[in-house]
Amino acid sequence: MIQLLEIITCSSLFIWLIYELISMIKISGYKPESGSTEHPVSVIVCAHNELNNLKRLIPKILDQQHTNFELIIVDDRSDDGTYDYLLEAQSEQLKLVRVDQVHDHINAKKYALTLGIKAAKNDILLHTDADCEPASELWIQSMTNRFNTDTQFVLGVSQYQKNKGFLSHFIRFETIKTAINYVGFALAGNPYMGVGRNLAYRKSYFLANKGFNKIQHITGGDDDLLINQYATKGNTQLALGNDALTYSHPKESWSDYRFQKTRHWAVGKFYSAKDKILLGLQNLANLIFWVSLIILATQTEDYILPIGLFVFRLLFVTILNKIASKKFGDRMNIWIVPILDILYVGYASLFGTAALLTKKVKWKK
Repeated sequence: MIQLLEIITCSSLFIWLIYELISMIKISGYKPESGSTEHPVSVIVCAHNELNNLKRLIPKILDQQHTNFELIIVDDRSDDGTYDYLLEAQSEQLKLVRVDQVHDHINAKKYALTLGIKAAKNDILLHTDADCEPASELWIQSMTNRFNTDTQFVLGVSQYQKNKGFLSHFIRFETIKTAINYVGFALAGNPYMGVGRNLAYRKSYFLANKGFNKIQHITGGDDDLLINQYATKGNTQLALGNDALTYSHPKESWSDYRFQKTRHWAVGKFYSAKDKILLGLQNLANLIFWVSLIILATQTEDYILPIGLFVFRLLFVTILNKIASKKFGDRMNIWIVPILDILYVGYASLFGTAALLTKKVKWKK
């Protein structure tokens, strides 16, 4: 029995380690391409009752060091004064698109995004959310100078601002963990998702493929499902570093955070079969490692192996997070990473499974 547990624990750790090593090697070897090519850009932000966030975001985007861009704010049925504020703020550079009603055949967020995309005058579209802020005045430039003739998508990273409290640490850890995964996969030639808080793609490609037509009824997925459907090794680039980073304001309660994550996790069941298998194996190996390690530690009289595996795993995760956070342009509090890594597997297993079983989720709580 002990020998079998040892084999299961070591094997699951080995499988998990393959994934993480690929990400570590690819991310640590990433070197941003130098260049100052300016493309005409349309920045699109969808907002539903986000007046205070828009007052903070709009000036920071309009102050970007880029000479040829427009900002499109899609007001999705807000009733908090957003529409009146945007009417007064409109300019040659700031365009307002108003959504007055929703349609049964398409999810509200995707409908709002589609209207914003159709209103854009430029081919390159750069997306972020109303509760985000660029980390640099070079954000637009850094995200869009990665476009070349073959590029249809540019994936960026978005982190959460540092707040006091354990929840803030946990959200930041989970966010960088997700980024390590999709960035590592993309650099290895298999882009499977991106985040709408920092994502760019071509309008012409979006319209030629009928936009969100295949996923229009699904709540969420306007970012990761779009990438999962159409992004390839040949048409996708990444933009990493502080200049290409955006920050979001984290949720302040566990219930709000769980609601947000339920919406994100729920779309995973619509990924391609290949990606579901790859990600499922990765998550299963991680879960089996922790479960078998705990059982092994309670059954064996020789604690050298379980303690060694435990320490190795936590050291590796800490080093990986340190490397990745530096490349992404946002330094993690590394001292707390081992604690968060242990807690995350239980949280993700419990609520991730619940999210996959959820039949109906909402854009806003």
